[in-house]
Amino acid sequence: MQVVKAWDAIIVGGGIIGCSLAIALRKKNWRVLIVERGEPGQEASHAAAGMLADFPLELPLLLRKIAAASARMYPEFVHELRDESGIDPDLREDGTIQLFPADCSEPRQGLSRLADLSGVEPTLAIGDLQAFLLEECSVDPRALTSAAVQAARHRQVDIASGTSVVEVVIAAGQAAGVRTDKSSYGAPVVVNCAGAWASQIGPLRIPSKPVKGQLLSMVGGPALRHVVRAPGVYLVPRTDGRLLIGATLENAGFDKRTNPEIIQRLRAAAIQFVPPLAEARILEAWAGLRPGSPDDLPILGATQIPGYFAATGHFRDGILLAPVTAQIMAGLILGEPHAHDISAFSPLRFAE
Repeated sequence: MQVVKAWDAIIVGGGIIGCSLAIALRKKNWRVLIVERGEPGQEASHAAAGMLADFPLELPLLLRKIAAASARMYPEFVHELRDESGIDPDLREDGTIQLFPADCSEPRQGLSRLADLSGVEPTLAIGDLQAFLLEECSVDPRALTSAAVQAARHRQVDIASGTSVVEVVIAAGQAAGVRTDKSSYGAPVVVNCAGAWASQIGPLRIPSKPVKGQLLSMVGGPALRHVVRAPGVYLVPRTDGRLLIGATLENAGFDKRTNPEIIQRLRAAAIQFVPPLAEARILEAWAGLRPGSPDDLPILGATQIPGYFAATGHFRDGILLAPVTAQIMAGLILGEPHAHDISAFSPLRFAE
């Protein structure tokens, strides 16, 4: 099938990473097409909990600088998406209560010890754990991604949904578009933002892998103000009254089924820390597929094929890293400088 050039860039994948990058490129007047295998925003972005966890102990050393930069970008990022979409991503700035075992020897720099929780989270029961307060935010990823999709459409990003990219088309040694299971689309720049499915696109193998996570939400329980991260479980409140509880880390391929025993185990762990949740009901249980990589670091940058880029492998941090990823990748594609060293994340580190 003949490929006809129609866009400046094609982004494969319509999650928060792909949509954020599309918006960044549209700001530079590039014509952008997103090609999404399903419906935009319905995979890992839809399944995430939404903790903007830039706490250093939660992150690999090489990710800490860009994670902190991305967290600082979030208020403006959310404000812009809300204005352009009319959808509120529910950015909450009350902070995170991090619980550690009493004998934990991890460094505590930058943490505020909470000696008395009664006036902060009166329903939180921590036993002999230590509680520290982190200045972190959270967001509703479903609302955030819906806002990003709508903002992309508002900025006249084209979206082809329900079609899977099979391969990047190469002409004269460089990217010239993509071939899907239904059609072909032309552009001199292609960015693989396909998350856990990034490895299924030829001719290069981007080594992403699915890492399953199961979560549930509850309603009718006490209203927590803070995100709570405890050994074995985390709790993320939403402004509408939902409480998200998660999450597992499973190498289960592309299986997105939930396991009732695991869901009940997560519920029981949450009740251990917030006993009144025993009276709450489960609203929903689901599983998502995080895009992992062999070294648990993102895959960001140019591939060995001119015009072909990758922005995937964000693992547990795709929501957090969306604004900085869009900034970095747009700068790289446009040949504009950016402030971040991403050499450790280059796709070329996996080149044979």
